[in-house]
Order: sequence, then C-alpha cells, then structure tokens
Amino acid sequence: MKIRLLCVGRLSEAYLRAGADEFLQRVRRYLPADVVEFKEEKIGGRHPDIARIREREGERLLAKVSDGACLIVLDERGRGMTSPQLAGFLEEHMVHATSALDFIIGGPYGVSDAVRQRASMVLSLSKMTLTHQMARLFLLEQLYRAMTIVRNEPYHNR
Repeated sequence: MKIRLLCVGRLSEAYLRAGADEFLQRVRRYLPADVVEFKEEKIGGRHPDIARIREREGERLLAKVSDGACLIVLDERGRGMTSPQLAGFLEEHMVHATSALDFIIGGPYGVSDAVRQRASMVLSLSKMTLTHQMARLFLLEQLYRAMTIVRNEPYHNR
C-alpha cells in the first residue's frame, strides 16, 4: 500500500518543512509515501472569490487522486479518531490490499464540496482549527505513530 498526501500550498516555515520531512522519512520506513504539492489559487485580490478558489483547487486535487485509491480528506468538520483508531484503519487497508491511501489537505480556505463528496472518509485531526501547513505536519506524525502502533513498537507510549 502506498500513502500520498495531496496538499495545497508549500510549507512556508523552515521548522514545518524540517518536521514534515522528518516524519515523512519515518513513515517511509514502513510504507512508500509521497507528498504532492499544488499551488494555491490566487483569484481576487482584496476580496477573493473563496468558493471559486476551493472549486479550482479541488479540480486539480481530484485529477491527481490515484486510481483505486481510498481517498481521505482532512477537514475540521470530519470524523475524529484516536491514534489507535487510525492505526486500525491503516492496518485494515493493508490487510485488504488497498493499493493506495490518498490524503487531501486543502488550502487556507479548505476543500470544495466535490472533494468532500468524492472522499471515502472526511477526517478531522482536531476539533480546533489548524492551518493547512500545520495539518500536514500533524498528519505525517500521526501516520508514523499509527505505523508504530501497528508494529507494536514503543513510540506511541513512551
């Protein structure tokens, strides 16, 4: 099984890039994993057309979803999971030979309804609102944590 993060925007801060790179490398110890970045839409100016931005970003994101992938969209209004529940979700997909899990992290304005509707699951990392950049770091850390739980390694309960 392969994991891909489809993300709108680049990580602008060095500490976010360093953390995301670190956890991406850790996830890769267990599964092939990649991050695909998309440019943020710049429509508007002082009064951006937010719906149009989400729509255009959503079209580009959906065009890159892997064939046969289980699509998980991150959204603050999604389903919450504990780390062990995420581990169980990953393990279930590994056992059932899911070819790919694609995670979508939208831009500053979130994702379009079309992206949410295409998703197999809408996942929330927190009841609090996170920046899309922080969400990437947190998701990668949680994917790593989940794999250590699946493998019964000590990271989760140090």
